[in-house]
Amino acid sequence: MARKSPRSRRKAAPAARVRRALRSPASPRKRAKRPSAASATGSHASGTLTPPGRAKPARARGTAAVKRRRPATAAKPARPARAAKKTTARGNAAFSPPEPARVAAICGILERTYPDARCALDFKTPLQLLVATILSAQCTDVRVNLVTPGLFERYPDAPALAGVPQEELEAVIRSTGFFRNKARAIRECCADLIARHGGNVPRTLEELIRLRGVGRKTANVVLGNAYGIPGLVVDTHVTRLSHRLGLTDQADAVKIEFALMPIVPRERWTLFSH
Repeated sequence: MARKSPRSRRKAAPAARVRRALRSPASPRKRAKRPSAASATGSHASGTLTPPGRAKPARARGTAAVKRRRPATAAKPARPARAAKKTTARGNAAFSPPEPARVAAICGILERTYPDARCALDFKTPLQLLVATILSAQCTDVRVNLVTPGLFERYPDAPALAGVPQEELEAVIRSTGFFRNKARAIRECCADLIARHGGNVPRTLEELIRLRGVGRKTANVVLGNAYGIPGLVVDTHVTRLSHRLGLTDQADAVKIEFALMPIVPRERWTLFSH
Protein backbone atom coordinates (compact mmCIF):
# COMPACT_ATOMS: atom_id res chain seq x y z
CA MET A 1 0.00 0.00 0.00
CA ALA A 2 1.40 3.36 -1.06
CA ARG A 3 2.29 5.86 1.59
CA LYS A 4 0.52 9.24 1.59
CA SER A 5 2.50 12.40 1.14
CA PRO A 6 2.82 14.85 4.05
CA ARG A 7 0.55 17.34 2.28
CA SER A 8 -2.20 14.81 1.94
CA ARG A 9 -1.96 13.99 5.67
CA ARG A 10 -2.96 17.53 6.66
CA LYS A 11 -6.30 17.73 8.37
CA ALA A 12 -9.09 19.71 6.82
CA ALA A 13 -9.73 23.12 8.36
CA PRO A 14 -12.41 23.08 11.01
CA ALA A 15 -15.78 24.52 10.08
CA ALA A 16 -15.39 27.33 12.63
CA ARG A 17 -12.18 28.48 10.96
CA VAL A 18 -13.88 28.56 7.58
CA ARG A 19 -16.80 30.53 8.90
CA ARG A 20 -14.42 33.04 10.48
CA ALA A 21 -12.56 33.54 7.20
CA LEU A 22 -15.77 34.02 5.27
CA ARG A 23 -17.27 36.44 7.76
CA SER A 24 -18.58 39.64 6.10
CA PRO A 25 -16.57 42.83 6.78
CA ALA A 26 -19.85 44.61 7.39
CA SER A 27 -20.19 42.90 10.77
CA PRO A 28 -16.98 43.56 12.65
CA ARG A 29 -16.37 42.37 16.13
CA LYS A 30 -17.79 44.46 18.87
CA ARG A 31 -15.09 46.30 20.74
CA ALA A 32 -15.14 46.59 24.45
CA LYS A 33 -16.37 49.91 25.72
CA ARG A 34 -13.75 52.24 27.04
CA PRO A 35 -14.27 53.89 30.36
CA SER A 36 -15.64 57.43 30.12
CA ALA A 37 -13.46 60.42 30.86
CA ALA A 38 -15.49 61.31 33.94
CA SER A 39 -14.97 57.90 35.57
CA ALA A 40 -11.30 57.58 34.78
CA THR A 41 -8.82 58.92 37.24
CA GLY A 42 -5.77 60.70 35.97
CA SER A 43 -7.51 61.24 32.60
CA HIS A 44 -6.07 63.63 30.04
CA ALA A 45 -9.27 63.92 28.02
CA SER A 46 -9.81 67.56 29.02
CA GLY A 47 -6.19 68.53 28.50
CA THR A 48 -5.49 68.85 32.25
CA LEU A 49 -4.35 66.27 34.72
CA THR A 50 -7.04 65.43 37.29
CA PRO A 51 -5.66 64.08 40.56
CA PRO A 52 -6.92 60.68 41.72
CA GLY A 53 -10.16 60.79 43.66
CA ARG A 54 -11.15 64.21 42.28
CA ALA A 55 -13.17 63.60 39.17
CA LYS A 56 -14.47 66.60 37.30
CA PRO A 57 -18.12 67.34 38.04
CA ALA A 58 -20.41 66.61 35.13
CA ARG A 59 -22.17 69.55 33.56
CA ALA A 60 -25.82 69.79 34.56
CA ARG A 61 -28.27 68.86 31.89
CA GLY A 62 -30.24 71.62 30.23
CA THR A 63 -27.61 74.32 30.86
CA ALA A 64 -26.27 74.99 27.41
CA ALA A 65 -23.19 77.16 27.14
CA VAL A 66 -24.09 80.72 26.21
CA LYS A 67 -21.66 82.37 23.81
CA ARG A 68 -20.80 85.86 24.82
CA ARG A 69 -21.33 88.50 22.20
CA ARG A 70 -19.99 92.00 22.06
CA PRO A 71 -22.62 94.70 22.25
CA ALA A 72 -23.46 96.18 18.89
CA THR A 73 -21.73 99.49 18.30
CA ALA A 74 -22.58 102.18 15.85
CA ALA A 75 -20.55 102.26 12.63
CA LYS A 76 -17.64 104.67 12.67
CA PRO A 77 -18.21 107.75 10.58
CA ALA A 78 -16.15 107.86 7.38
CA ARG A 79 -13.18 110.18 7.44
CA PRO A 80 -13.47 113.20 5.19
CA ALA A 81 -11.36 112.91 2.04
CA ARG A 82 -8.20 114.95 2.17
CA ALA A 83 -7.84 117.64 -0.39
CA ALA A 84 -5.32 116.65 -3.05
CA LYS A 85 -2.17 118.72 -2.96
CA LYS A 86 -1.46 120.65 -6.08
CA THR A 87 1.78 119.27 -7.41
CA THR A 88 3.83 119.93 -10.49
CA ALA A 89 5.32 117.63 -13.09
CA ARG A 90 8.39 117.08 -10.90
CA GLY A 91 6.34 116.24 -7.82
CA ASN A 92 7.15 119.41 -5.86
CA ALA A 93 4.77 121.93 -4.34
CA ALA A 94 2.80 124.28 -6.56
CA PHE A 95 5.15 126.35 -8.75
CA SER A 96 4.66 130.05 -9.25
CA PRO A 97 6.25 131.77 -12.29
CA PRO A 98 9.05 134.23 -11.51
CA GLU A 99 8.48 137.96 -11.49
CA PRO A 100 9.14 139.79 -14.80
CA ALA A 101 11.74 141.98 -13.12
CA ARG A 102 13.71 138.93 -12.02
CA VAL A 103 13.59 137.42 -15.53
CA ALA A 104 14.77 140.72 -17.02
CA ALA A 105 17.68 140.79 -14.57
CA ILE A 106 18.65 137.22 -15.51
CA CYS A 107 18.59 138.05 -19.22
CA GLY A 108 20.72 141.15 -18.64
CA ILE A 109 23.31 139.17 -16.67
CA LEU A 110 23.48 136.51 -19.38
CA GLU A 111 23.96 139.08 -22.14
CA ARG A 112 26.72 140.86 -20.24
CA THR A 113 28.46 137.61 -19.32
CA TYR A 114 28.25 136.15 -22.85
CA PRO A 115 28.27 139.12 -25.26
CA ASP A 116 29.40 136.99 -28.21
CA ALA A 117 26.75 134.27 -27.87
CA ARG A 118 25.82 132.81 -31.24
CA CYS A 119 24.93 129.52 -32.91
CA ALA A 120 27.82 127.09 -32.47
CA LEU A 121 27.07 125.25 -35.72
CA ASP A 122 28.85 126.47 -38.86
CA PHE A 123 26.59 126.95 -41.89
CA LYS A 124 26.20 129.08 -45.02
CA THR A 125 22.65 128.26 -46.08
CA PRO A 126 19.43 127.35 -44.25
CA LEU A 127 19.69 123.81 -45.66
CA GLN A 128 23.18 123.39 -44.20
CA LEU A 129 21.93 124.57 -40.79
CA LEU A 130 18.98 122.19 -40.99
CA VAL A 131 21.21 119.20 -41.76
CA ALA A 132 23.80 120.22 -39.15
CA THR A 133 21.09 120.49 -36.48
CA ILE A 134 19.90 116.97 -37.29
CA LEU A 135 23.48 115.73 -36.92
CA SER A 136 23.94 117.55 -33.59
CA ALA A 137 21.55 115.23 -31.73
CA GLN A 138 23.53 113.33 -29.05
CA CYS A 139 26.73 114.85 -30.47
CA THR A 140 28.91 117.88 -29.82
CA ASP A 141 28.80 120.89 -32.12
CA VAL A 142 32.57 120.66 -32.52
CA ARG A 143 32.28 117.17 -33.99
CA VAL A 144 29.48 118.24 -36.32
CA ASN A 145 31.58 121.14 -37.61
CA LEU A 146 34.33 118.67 -38.50
CA VAL A 147 31.96 116.51 -40.54
CA THR A 148 29.75 119.03 -42.36
CA PRO A 149 32.41 120.68 -44.65
CA GLY A 150 33.16 117.41 -46.45
CA LEU A 151 29.48 116.42 -46.40
CA PHE A 152 28.26 119.63 -48.08
CA GLU A 153 31.13 119.56 -50.56
CA ARG A 154 30.00 116.15 -51.86
CA TYR A 155 26.25 116.81 -51.52
CA PRO A 156 25.61 120.56 -51.87
CA ASP A 157 21.79 120.63 -52.18
CA ALA A 158 18.60 118.80 -51.27
CA PRO A 159 18.40 116.61 -54.43
CA ALA A 160 21.95 115.36 -53.87
CA LEU A 161 21.26 114.51 -50.22
CA ALA A 162 17.94 112.86 -51.02
CA GLY A 163 19.47 110.69 -53.76
CA VAL A 164 22.62 109.52 -51.95
CA PRO A 165 22.52 105.80 -51.02
CA GLN A 166 21.89 105.08 -47.34
CA GLU A 167 25.16 103.20 -46.80
CA GLU A 168 27.21 105.91 -48.47
CA LEU A 169 25.74 108.68 -46.31
CA GLU A 170 26.20 106.55 -43.19
CA ALA A 171 29.92 106.24 -43.93
CA VAL A 172 30.31 110.03 -44.19
CA ILE A 173 28.52 110.90 -40.92
CA ARG A 174 29.50 107.81 -38.91
CA SER A 175 31.58 109.77 -36.35
CA THR A 176 28.54 111.80 -35.20
CA GLY A 177 26.89 108.72 -33.67
CA PHE A 178 23.49 107.19 -34.40
CA PHE A 179 24.54 107.48 -38.03
CA ARG A 180 21.91 105.10 -39.40
CA ASN A 181 18.97 107.05 -37.97
CA LYS A 182 20.54 110.39 -38.85
CA ALA A 183 21.26 109.34 -42.44
CA ARG A 184 17.67 108.17 -42.86
CA ALA A 185 16.33 111.42 -41.34
CA ILE A 186 18.45 113.59 -43.66
CA ARG A 187 17.43 111.68 -46.79
CA GLU A 188 13.72 111.70 -45.89
CA CYS A 189 13.78 115.37 -44.86
CA CYS A 190 15.40 116.42 -48.16
CA ALA A 191 12.90 114.30 -50.09
CA ASP A 192 10.07 116.20 -48.36
CA LEU A 193 11.75 119.52 -49.20
CA ILE A 194 11.81 118.58 -52.86
CA ALA A 195 8.23 117.30 -52.91
CA ARG A 196 6.64 120.15 -50.92
CA HIS A 197 8.90 123.22 -51.18
CA GLY A 198 10.95 122.78 -54.34
CA GLY A 199 14.10 121.96 -52.38
CA ASN A 200 13.95 125.14 -50.27
CA VAL A 201 13.70 125.30 -46.47
CA PRO A 202 10.38 126.85 -45.38
CA ARG A 203 10.16 129.87 -43.07
CA THR A 204 7.37 128.86 -40.70
CA LEU A 205 7.35 126.57 -37.69
CA GLU A 206 4.25 124.72 -38.87
CA GLU A 207 5.83 123.82 -42.21
CA LEU A 208 9.17 122.87 -40.71
CA ILE A 209 7.80 120.41 -38.15
CA ARG A 210 5.89 118.61 -40.90
CA LEU A 211 9.17 117.53 -42.44
CA ARG A 212 10.30 114.05 -41.47
CA GLY A 213 13.11 114.10 -38.91
CA VAL A 214 12.39 117.71 -37.83
CA GLY A 215 10.99 118.65 -34.40
CA ARG A 216 10.34 121.91 -32.62
CA LYS A 217 13.93 122.24 -31.44
CA THR A 218 15.40 121.88 -34.94
CA ALA A 219 12.74 124.17 -36.41
CA ASN A 220 13.45 126.93 -33.86
CA VAL A 221 17.20 126.67 -34.53
CA VAL A 222 16.63 127.22 -38.26
CA LEU A 223 14.10 130.03 -37.78
CA GLY A 224 16.14 131.96 -35.23
CA ASN A 225 19.58 131.64 -36.80
CA ALA A 226 18.97 131.27 -40.53
CA TYR A 227 15.95 133.58 -40.96
CA GLY A 228 16.11 135.84 -37.89
CA ILE A 229 12.65 134.75 -36.70
CA PRO A 230 12.64 134.47 -32.86
CA GLY A 231 12.45 130.92 -31.55
CA LEU A 232 13.12 129.33 -28.17
CA VAL A 233 15.41 126.33 -28.49
CA VAL A 234 15.04 123.90 -25.57
CA ASP A 235 17.85 121.36 -25.37
CA THR A 236 19.44 119.51 -22.44
CA HIS A 237 21.31 122.59 -21.21
CA VAL A 238 18.35 124.97 -21.43
CA THR A 239 16.28 122.41 -19.51
CA ARG A 240 18.86 122.06 -16.75
CA LEU A 241 19.57 125.78 -16.31
CA SER A 242 15.89 126.77 -16.48
CA HIS A 243 15.30 124.55 -13.47
CA ARG A 244 18.29 125.88 -11.55
CA LEU A 245 17.30 129.49 -12.24
CA GLY A 246 13.75 128.79 -11.08
CA LEU A 247 12.16 129.76 -14.41
CA THR A 248 10.07 126.60 -14.74
CA ASP A 249 9.53 123.22 -13.14
CA GLN A 250 8.38 121.33 -16.22
CA ALA A 251 10.32 118.28 -17.43
CA ASP A 252 9.11 117.98 -21.03
CA ALA A 253 10.95 120.10 -23.63
CA VAL A 254 7.78 121.33 -25.31
CA LYS A 255 6.20 122.30 -21.98
CA ILE A 256 9.40 124.13 -21.00
CA GLU A 257 9.27 126.06 -24.27
CA PHE A 258 5.69 127.16 -23.68
CA ALA A 259 6.51 128.04 -20.06
CA LEU A 260 9.41 130.30 -21.10
CA MET A 261 7.61 132.04 -23.94
CA PRO A 262 5.43 134.34 -21.77
CA ILE A 263 8.20 135.31 -19.31
CA VAL A 264 11.15 135.82 -21.72
CA PRO A 265 10.76 138.78 -24.11
CA ARG A 266 10.20 137.64 -27.69
CA GLU A 267 13.11 139.64 -29.07
CA ARG A 268 15.44 137.73 -26.73
CA TRP A 269 14.24 134.20 -27.50
CA THR A 270 17.05 133.23 -29.89
CA LEU A 271 19.95 134.64 -27.87
CA PHE A 272 18.46 133.42 -24.57
CA SER A 273 18.99 129.79 -25.62
CA HIS A 274 22.55 130.47 -26.75
